[in-house]
Amino acid sequence: MSPEAPSLSRRSVLRAGATAALGLTAAGCGFSSASDAADQAAADAPIDVKVDGDLVYFNWADFVDPAVFAGFSKEYGVKVVQSNYDSMEGMAAKLNAGNRYDIIFPTAKWAERLSRGGRLRRIDHARLRNAEAVFGAYDYFADPWYDPRSAHTVPFTMYKTGIGWRRDRLGDLTGSWDDLWNDHAKGKVFVLDDRDEVLAIGALKHGLPLTTDRPGDLDRVTDTLRALRPRLRGFSSDSYNNLLNGNADMTQAWSGDMAAMLAQAKDPSVFGFETAREGAPVNSDCYAIPADAPHPGTAMLFIDYMLRPENVKRNIEYIGYPMPVRGTEDTYAALVEPFPQCLVTAADLSDDMFFRNGTATGEKARDAAWTDVKAG
Repeated sequence: MSPEAPSLSRRSVLRAGATAALGLTAAGCGFSSASDAADQAAADAPIDVKVDGDLVYFNWADFVDPAVFAGFSKEYGVKVVQSNYDSMEGMAAKLNAGNRYDIIFPTAKWAERLSRGGRLRRIDHARLRNAEAVFGAYDYFADPWYDPRSAHTVPFTMYKTGIGWRRDRLGDLTGSWDDLWNDHAKGKVFVLDDRDEVLAIGALKHGLPLTTDRPGDLDRVTDTLRALRPRLRGFSSDSYNNLLNGNADMTQAWSGDMAAMLAQAKDPSVFGFETAREGAPVNSDCYAIPADAPHPGTAMLFIDYMLRPENVKRNIEYIGYPMPVRGTEDTYAALVEPFPQCLVTAADLSDDMFFRNGTATGEKARDAAWTDVKAG
């Protein structure tokens, strides 16, 4: 049974590999910084929440339900001008090249880089009518490590990383990253085409810090992953299509993509998703407004519109990723009933399970380890 999938998974074009050193420095974190005190003062100024032009939107492809866009455009009389990126590095390159957007969606570690570089407007949560449904319900996001007091961001989605597999071919798994070494799946295993996610497999198996950059630790990680390499069919972030079309018996996968797969599967019982007992990386994408956004007022209206429970529920069902807004949890729980480990709870939002930024030297060491793993 290999039901066909009509579309790519939501993050299938992610390729966050050796390009991760795009101008990365410990101070600038990969972004040109605000040029002077006047620029920083402008970035910190309160934003008037009003229509000030069309919305220039920059995100992963197909990450907002078109019906939600249509409703926003109709209510506020604006167009949504969309552009998409295929990696965080691609987003950084566009911003550093001077491209201007009203709303972007960095992951946690990239939100930290942007805010430290003075590249984001401050967001006054008191000016967002629906913000309390986020910050009043999810304490973690009131003061996350990547953006103290969430001064420049509002959380958009949450997700974690685990293993998706074909139950009809492999039966039950053991709940460990060791399952990737399953002899019955040899030659039909994929891991994500993502540096941090793949290195995390080795780190978690050895009980090491998730984003360790110590040479001795990285040696242990790469040795472990070299042993996995002959068992792999390849590196791919199109996790759910690989399972659906039969190319994979097992794949490292993002929970949201596995939830989205359920809408495509003719028989969900054929598939499974687990998170490993050694640990599951977690992450969050964020709403953020660039410091040079041409229409920050419209961006604030868009964030507030997206936080309305009815829009959150619609978008959850469309993309398969939970959104941390009070009153929408049952919608996601119903969506992932066959894959309960896709649920992201407050207890999952642990600082040590997020990928963190390192020093320039550390990032180069991790790039070298990733290159070594991919080369085999």
